Amino acid sequence: KESAEKLKGMIPKEIEIEILDSIDGLVKISTIDEVDIVLTALVGMIGLIPTMKAIEHKKDIALANKETLVTAGEIVMKAAEENNVKILPVDSEHSAIFQCLNGENKKEVNKLILTASGGPFRGKNLEDLKDVTVKEALKHPKWNMGQKISIDSASLMNKGLEVIEAHFLFDTDYDNIEVVVHPQSIIHSMVEYKDASIIAQMGTPDMRLPIQYALNYPERKEMIAKPLNFYEVGSLTFEKPDLDTFKCLKFAYDAGKIGGLAPTILNGANEEAVALLLEEKIKFLQIAEIIEECMNVFKENYYDELTLENIVELDKKVRKYIRNKWELGVK
Repeated sequence: KESAEKLKGMIPKEIEIEILDSIDGLVKISTIDEVDIVLTALVGMIGLIPTMKAIEHKKDIALANKETLVTAGEIVMKAAEENNVKILPVDSEHSAIFQCLNGENKKEVNKLILTASGGPFRGKNLEDLKDVTVKEALKHPKWNMGQKISIDSASLMNKGLEVIEAHFLFDTDYDNIEVVVHPQSIIHSMVEYKDASIIAQMGTPDMRLPIQYALNYPERKEMIAKPLNFYEVGSLTFEKPDLDTFKCLKFAYDAGKIGGLAPTILNGANEEAVALLLEEKIKFLQIAEIIEECMNVFKENYYDELTLENIVELDKKVRKYIRNKWELGVK
């Protein structure tokens, strides 16, 4: 609201323009008649309500807000089906899978393979990560992203959230979603079919490509991303993710398999822990500790009724619990 007021003061009075703010503003802009497609590019669970309202108003969704599906995937996908709305993935990994599934029989899919760059701490162990700084955690080797996503990439939670998102987007069992660390970020993800054929989507690491594809689907428009030069790339490598060091990815699989409101607890705990790290009130490895603690503390809420109200309420409870305990520097 402060930013909205500041902006209002910067615009000459003779220019008629409405400045919106808060959730109400997000909902309004997502539901006006002139809008055909809503690109949901908010960071965190704040994207859930505006996305749901847009779906209810028959708007197609270009989804770059993975937390919406992580916390309420079942509800969102059902609403999209009921309102005959397309959910078009914008995350490079899900866009890749979406493209690899084009024209194929989805019943013949064996597994989805999500690629991960490995983040700035690839190859490090727990001892190495004990005293890493926020600045080091924010230094992603391949993508220029916002602070929250950069920290999630460093902890591999970003990939965990993407696993849950893929489960809902492509109606695929968690046992058939695999994560492969691919440092070059050239293959954005793959689909393995039952005959052992693997189809991969490749390209330079450039978010304009999946955004362009989602906004123009089913057409492909003229090239805006730099074409891939295989001679310059040289070689592609692949590694297994280290779940002992990067526990957030394991916790995401666990929460996804539990189902119900477990992913809401996981996501709320992660968002708040990342905020505390950015405020330099906790250390990097404490993100995973806080998530694990919250998954245990709120275990009794796993199978509460799955409604938007319960999701929002439980999310608030998790955040309040973390702030009460950790903001004061409790270790």
